[in-house]
Amino acid sequence: MVRHVAPPGWPPQVRPPDAPDWERTAVGWLLDQCPPEFRGYPAVRGHPVVLARFAALHVEASMEACRRGASRARADLRDVAQLDVVDAAVQSWLAEEARLQGVRRAVGLVEDAIRGRRYVARL
Repeated sequence: MVRHVAPPGWPPQVRPPDAPDWERTAVGWLLDQCPPEFRGYPAVRGHPVVLARFAALHVEASMEACRRGASRARADLRDVAQLDVVDAAVQSWLAEEARLQGVRRAVGLVEDAIRGRRYVARL
């Protein structure tokens, strides 16, 4: 019996490496992490390793946008929103950055698997 192993942080929407149809599920999930326009680029859609790299860079850029948004929210919004609204905006930026950190880890794991890395279950 073959046991397919995925590491902690692996996206549940993607079948483990070498499981039947795993790469198709990886491509679909990676496309979901990117802007919809990426689906129209043949070099991205037709080459999983290229798609994985695009997805990683897109998520990293989104994380940077969150950091920038959180750091500038008080100065940018103080004249147009009440303090509690500004605080809620900062908390939203921080929550989104935390979510994206998990996505970035998952994208990296999928990218590694597309490049041939395999994982071994440890007891």
